[in-house]
Amino acid sequence: MSSFLYLRGLKHADLTVFGVDKGQKTYFDPQAGYPLPYSSGQQIKRSIMESFMDQLGVQPAPITFVSVVAEKKGKQSLGEGAPLGLCDPSYPDQLIGGYMRADSKEVEEADKRTIKRRSPVSISAMRPLHPSLAGIKTENASFDRSDRPEVHKVIVRSASGKQLNEDQIVELLKGENRSLFRKWIQDEKRASGLFVYDVAIDLRRLLTVATNQFEPEVSPETIEKLRSQGWTDGETVFGKCLVAPVAEREKIVKALTYALLNWQITSNQARTFSLMETLAIAISDNASKIAGAIRAKLKEDSDRADPIVDDSIGGVSTFVSLAAAGYIRTNLESVDALDQAEAELTKRIMAYVETL
Repeated sequence: MSSFLYLRGLKHADLTVFGVDKGQKTYFDPQAGYPLPYSSGQQIKRSIMESFMDQLGVQPAPITFVSVVAEKKGKQSLGEGAPLGLCDPSYPDQLIGGYMRADSKEVEEADKRTIKRRSPVSISAMRPLHPSLAGIKTENASFDRSDRPEVHKVIVRSASGKQLNEDQIVELLKGENRSLFRKWIQDEKRASGLFVYDVAIDLRRLLTVATNQFEPEVSPETIEKLRSQGWTDGETVFGKCLVAPVAEREKIVKALTYALLNWQITSNQARTFSLMETLAIAISDNASKIAGAIRAKLKEDSDRADPIVDDSIGGVSTFVSLAAAGYIRTNLESVDALDQAEAELTKRIMAYVETL
């Protein structure tokens, strides 16, 4: 049985913004020769983790935010310190999302030991399925409060920074056809198209925590705490470990599989909401094969491409939602495609977990 499981998802985005960096994050695509929109793996992971925790109905582990006062030339300033996590996998977000607490001056002397857990779920950036199947539209927006000018306040400053009075503002506006209650925001970017994201799940680490204290994932105190909560001793190829309680395993796996298929970007790092509906899902234990299940194919004598979802590849389970028929030529779509994909993903993960 393979110890890795791979997932590729195809999503549709419509006139949305994935991140606020320069209006919309882009990267230069060497095949296209121009910038294309994308969403970083970190942002996708955050969206998946939000959906995961929402399904479980629990709060994430608390974080301690540390700031450091620095002194330079007799003046004090507030600098950034390291955010400190609990490094406690009894919290589902830490078990799945990973953590790290490094030896630094922000850590108490008794805890000066680097503790880290690599997330068992690796998530790619979400990027266009093909350069011709996604792009950016530029538009102008406005911040308009001209309907209530008596309520809102206007400040105009001179080149020297001095605030002008009302008579000076009126004089300045003579011959000008403009409103001071509207702000024009030019060249706002909106992303649309078909996008893919990939996920690799390390089944060996998913519900286990290594107890090796040479490269610790948890402290000795946390190990005892986990045992008292029903975690049991086990062993993987990495050595001795603790395995999550039986009562928690299926609950965590079901929440994770739902989140991997049904996430949207809803954080304050995005605006102009899009449903970002999932069109197709491919699941396999072979990373090379999964790339062929959801792909694009160049048209003859053209740099444009058609999206393809292929269910004929051995060893790959493919699921197509009803919405996909609007963008892909397919007869595979079904009303419960995502439910089927969730059940398949859950079954494969639980089959491995039962061997631990």
